[in-house]
Amino acid sequence: MLEIRQPDADFVISVVSAPTRVPETRTRNVADPVMSGAWRAAGAAASVVSARTPTLRWRVRPVMRDIVEEYRTIEAGAGWIDRSARGRIRFEGKDAASFLQALLTNDILRLQSGEGAYAAYLTPQGRMITDIDVLHRGGWLFGSVPDGLGAPLAARFDQLIFSEDLTVSDVSSLWTEIAVAGGDAVMRVASALAEDAARLAALPELSQIDYGDGFVARGGDAPWPMFRIVVPVAEHGAIVAALEQHGLVPMSADVAETLRVEAGRPLWGRELTSDTIPLEAGLLDRAISTSKGCYVGQEIIIRILHRGGGRVAKRLMTLALDATQQEPPASGTSLMADGHVVGHITSAVYSPERDAIIALAYVHRDAAEVGRVLTVDGGAAATIVA
Repeated sequence: MLEIRQPDADFVISVVSAPTRVPETRTRNVADPVMSGAWRAAGAAASVVSARTPTLRWRVRPVMRDIVEEYRTIEAGAGWIDRSARGRIRFEGKDAASFLQALLTNDILRLQSGEGAYAAYLTPQGRMITDIDVLHRGGWLFGSVPDGLGAPLAARFDQLIFSEDLTVSDVSSLWTEIAVAGGDAVMRVASALAEDAARLAALPELSQIDYGDGFVARGGDAPWPMFRIVVPVAEHGAIVAALEQHGLVPMSADVAETLRVEAGRPLWGRELTSDTIPLEAGLLDRAISTSKGCYVGQEIIIRILHRGGGRVAKRLMTLALDATQQEPPASGTSLMADGHVVGHITSAVYSPERDAIIALAYVHRDAAEVGRVLTVDGGAAATIVA
């Protein structure tokens, strides 16, 4: 058995190779004898505890090993991931837009066919019930909501109909969604779907172009170009085949999560919950119209903006952790400043772009400043970067 001790913080400090069984975690082999100059050049001391045909093995961070190769492949090309679990609601009738205008935080009446808006649905106390993408599909409105919420939200909306000319239905099982992201996503999607690349590239977020019986919408949950292909369920297999024939690769949930956190996008169930006021999550510019008429929860939002100067108790921030943090901290991990808890992490991932662990976290307003250095419960330094 060979034990190598490596003090460099970028690597695991000890590795054991047992010839009679598979190591518990994968390692990267270096085909050099223990006493060769190659390992000495790395600047690390090694000691042989006991030897039996010893092999020198170095381990990289587990989180790095798992996603870097896939991340770089998608960065150079594009990847796809199934988003069929999202809820989908159909609003149809001449009063559909005005109905949602009175309920949601964004301006739905301004939408024209092929446009979209991101919004929040609030309680009278200004807390979130859900977030929702509203896409104008010409004769009807398409609502895309978090996973599993299609049916309960459709029922809730339906109960609010009085005399409006409107029908609300859960159509989650009728449609499938495939999200595509990557450095070359525009050209790859255009080739796979035989669409015009310039037209795709020019789409604002949540705007759509028709595709067969469905549509392609621009997404925003990644630092690279992103598209959401929404088609009837029966067409799912054909779309995936076309994408893969044009070089797109399946995207893991881990990489999709990394892209979301890199883009700074909050997720329902993590950053967004029934306790969240949308201003805390930084949704003012993206989800809230300050010029439209009344909507549920507006009084709280306006009070914060105009009487409170926009000050909220906490703010959602992006942090970069130093190299002593080897793995993403768990959701709920405390953040400290001057010996006091000033926030909690909601999502954390390894970012190949920064070569560091990054996190989304709610931070008390007095500490929520870009450049401020906090301490993760456990000792690592965490710098607020956005």
